[in-house]
Amino acid sequence: MADQIKALIDRIKKSRNTVFFTGAGVSTDSGIPDFRSPDTGLWKTTSAQELLFIDNFVRKPKEFYNFALKFFEDLLYAEPNLSHRFIAEVQKLSDESYVITQNIDNLHQKAGSHNVIELHGNFYYSYCMECSQEFKTSKVFNMLKKGENPPLCPICKGLIKPDVVFFGESLPHEALNKAVKVSEKAELFIVMGSSLVVNPAALMPGYARSGGAEVAILNRNKTPYDSLADFVIHDNLSNTVKSLEEALYE
Repeated sequence: MADQIKALIDRIKKSRNTVFFTGAGVSTDSGIPDFRSPDTGLWKTTSAQELLFIDNFVRKPKEFYNFALKFFEDLLYAEPNLSHRFIAEVQKLSDESYVITQNIDNLHQKAGSHNVIELHGNFYYSYCMECSQEFKTSKVFNMLKKGENPPLCPICKGLIKPDVVFFGESLPHEALNKAVKVSEKAELFIVMGSSLVVNPAALMPGYARSGGAEVAILNRNKTPYDSLADFVIHDNLSNTVKSLEEALYE
């Protein structure tokens, strides 16, 4: 692994346009569970998949919020970890750099990253499904703690929904189109903490490759795109990033 680490850091230092693509594995060290890990993944420990379909949310919002209340504090008050900070530092080395993320936790921004493209929305914000009034989710959290479940808009009494993509909803077109464009223009495309199985987000490494980028995949488990990558490291992401950071400042 040491040779791969050194080679990747050398490439990072030379890249003028580095694009990061991040999944849930980037945020697990911040106390936010991922979805597919056999022991701790969210899908294995709850019936969250059913609750996260948009039709079910609209029909049974109280059930969703009863479930989500357990994770509000984790998401709202989590702090960036080494991986988030490493990405923010590497972005400073490129003339142009983007972060395309599947995560909804706002931690890239907290770590100081710029040009963050959020494919699945941002849990930090919510909005009324009737009048589109925006709210900070921390306010919605306080409403729930006061027993206001489901939380309703104080202006029109419409249902308030976290500004994230539920199953059955399309990805935001502007974010998706921008992600495709920056992937195609990337010189170096680094995947971190993603299983690369959820489309269309998982198609980004292919767009990057077709545009001429070198591709690195840093993930604990194998992904469907390992065969097209120039660098592949399978290990706990925190171990990989510690090694990368040490090599970066040698």
